[in-house]
Amino acid sequence: MFPQKLDSAIAFDIAKAMMDGFNRHYRLFRTESQRAKHRFETRDWAGQQRAQRERIEFYDLRVKECTKRLLKEFKADEQPIEVWNQVKLLYIGLLVNHHQPELAETFFNSVSTKILQRAYFLNDFIFVRPAVSTEYIEDDAPGAQPTYRCYYPTDETMAEEVLRLIQDFDLRVPFENLGRDASYVLEAMKDNFDNSRLRANFQIQVLSSLFFRNKGAYIVGKIINGFQEVPFALPILFNGEGMLVVDAALFGEDDLLMLFSFARAYFMVDMEIPSAYVQFLRSLMPRKPRAEFYNALGLAKQGKTLFYRDFLAHMRHSTDKFRIAPGIKGMVMLVFDLPSFPFVFKVIKDYYPPQKDTTREQIRDKYLLVKQHDRVGRMADTLEFSVVGAPLKRFTQELIDEIQKFAPSQIQITDIDGDGEPEVLLKHVYIERRMIPLNIYLQEAFDTLQSSGSSDKALKRATNQLEHAVVEYGNALKDLVAANIFPGDMLWKNFGITRHGKVVFYDYDEIEYITDCNFRRVPPPRNEEDEMSGEIWYSVGPHDVFPETFGPFLLGNPKVRKVFMEHHADLLDIDFWQAHKERIALGHVHDVFPYEQERRFHVHAGENLMD
Repeated sequence: MFPQKLDSAIAFDIAKAMMDGFNRHYRLFRTESQRAKHRFETRDWAGQQRAQRERIEFYDLRVKECTKRLLKEFKADEQPIEVWNQVKLLYIGLLVNHHQPELAETFFNSVSTKILQRAYFLNDFIFVRPAVSTEYIEDDAPGAQPTYRCYYPTDETMAEEVLRLIQDFDLRVPFENLGRDASYVLEAMKDNFDNSRLRANFQIQVLSSLFFRNKGAYIVGKIINGFQEVPFALPILFNGEGMLVVDAALFGEDDLLMLFSFARAYFMVDMEIPSAYVQFLRSLMPRKPRAEFYNALGLAKQGKTLFYRDFLAHMRHSTDKFRIAPGIKGMVMLVFDLPSFPFVFKVIKDYYPPQKDTTREQIRDKYLLVKQHDRVGRMADTLEFSVVGAPLKRFTQELIDEIQKFAPSQIQITDIDGDGEPEVLLKHVYIERRMIPLNIYLQEAFDTLQSSGSSDKALKRATNQLEHAVVEYGNALKDLVAANIFPGDMLWKNFGITRHGKVVFYDYDEIEYITDCNFRRVPPPRNEEDEMSGEIWYSVGPHDVFPETFGPFLLGNPKVRKVFMEHHADLLDIDFWQAHKERIALGHVHDVFPYEQERRFHVHAGENLMD
């Protein structure tokens, strides 16, 4: 009986050490999120961006720390399976009354799979499904604030309550004119309700913590009136005189989906109970998966966990097959999808054409750069997975052949369970939201415009589609420039259209910082031979960029060229690029709004904003 007691003691110590490791992680994560308020109040924009980048690394650092401790103190990798069975059961016991149980379960998975080193085979010893419910968790500590606050205005107290709602966040910087801004908010609110009569249940619910991102702070909540619930967000920023203003009032699910887009940087939010925040946010945006809320809140590992569970559930309830993704094939990434699932899967190829002077490590570094950078609504977030598996019968033979030809190091076909049903294991995969490739979106418009059978209505719709795509493409480039990003390969096929009509970049293997680029004019030809030659007559360095050469590659279609030159001719001018490079080098953080300019109350509001 003595060895059994000894095993139990070791199992408890391991479980307790893992819980200590998680609690340290979340304490540090939350502390950094809390500091966002002070950085906002002091306008420490560089510090805010640095903290957003560094916080992304917190999770992996704490997993490594905890793993190292378990190996050193308990020789955890040498413990028998019986001990690991007990570890999981004892860890579940430690989750009772815990305020972040779902995050702690994911932390357990991360640490245990690193130690056991057989992540794909050990579902018995990790949390495949949640063991502890996150419903109705409350912080009962003395003085603890609730997840959200409720306000009950009457017709007479409406302006006063909106004022109080904003003041309750206790920002230590004066507003320029809060009474005026509250009246703007109330005026905007009236346009979003079926009628102006206040029902018995009229109330405003507001999450208790501000949402910070770069140079802005957001109040997020919803208004309930009778059977109607309207989500809203109020962006707060500084004017040119260093005072605060409420810059806009965003109402409705679509407005908030843009604010919480997968193409934007993660928020910093002080949360004791993350699951309660996610539950509230889902009531505002029910179409958005829970995984993406955790991502938006900076809890990317939990987002990955939930995404993978959703993926497995979808696989169980679908029968279609993975296929090569429609569109022009990439030279560096092999892209495939499952038609019924709204994501694409990307595998780095083993071999690249001579013009692609890169390596697998460099490509992974580019994707990490995007993960850590401000994506300003123009670069898709990616989920990165190691060892993703699915049944061989769910893959088209064409796709299997493609992977074995171009990325043989990344695929293994094996009968894991010994049941005669082989599985495809992919060593390393990036997963992104599916979008319509911009070249396909434009081609659809071209086809309609060139068709003799198109109605006037169809022709007008196609013309609008073309104009929207080209204008949005230029806007996307300018937003990327503002974020200090040069996309490298600017071809239409490397951009996509989201369901909200935004153009987003998604091919990262050639991106560079604007500040690392050398923008040059094309030197004049030295002689007639140079002028007539199809070859370039001047030297080109690895970071040299010639904006005037973009036109021939991008604007071959006269209709596209006409729209582009009307709205974005400056993108072909070296002065545009050089001016932005110089401003960024001097430390200026550009303004990129997560809503349209016409929504702003204070278009003059000055030096800064959020994204």
